[in-house]
Amino acid sequence: MNIRKITVGGLLIALSVLLPQAFHLIGSTQAGKMFLPMHIPVLLGGMILGPMFGMLIGTTAPLISALLTGMPLMVRLPFMIIELAGYGFASGSIYKTIGFCNRKYGTVMSLVIAMLFGRILYALTLFVAADILDITALGAFEAVKATIAGVYGIILQLLIIPALVYTLRKVGFYDLFNEKGKAGAS
Repeated sequence: MNIRKITVGGLLIALSVLLPQAFHLIGSTQAGKMFLPMHIPVLLGGMILGPMFGMLIGTTAPLISALLTGMPLMVRLPFMIIELAGYGFASGSIYKTIGFCNRKYGTVMSLVIAMLFGRILYALTLFVAADILDITALGAFEAVKATIAGVYGIILQLLIIPALVYTLRKVGFYDLFNEKGKAGAS
């Protein structure tokens, strides 16, 4: 494994733990549900480091955050792990396929598809859990409710992540991970 990838992955995991804390300090406990700050480093990690590292960041970040900060709550933790792992994997896979080649719209297209994929995974896991546990309060409705509550976070992601990816490409950051200069190689 590339030491640079491991280092950047570790920094993104740390950012995934610290960024939600900053939002909670500025706002309230609802700020995490509104602005989805943990999603930003995970989505970015997939685009920078590739699908496997993105999935690893998405799996590890909520787990470490829950152990260190108590957030997300343990009842939400399995759903967030699956959702964020999906975000990291999809953003890395899709960006590697279409995003890096299509410089004009590829990053945004990759991001939107990855965000949809993660929310679909979230809805499916809620639906399965509701069926297995026979809880009528869970299900796809909760995923829709979470998406509506997180609309500001979705907008924030669509503004920040493409700008960060563009800047990182411009300064040659992607070249650090691959001799050919291709992004997202895993």
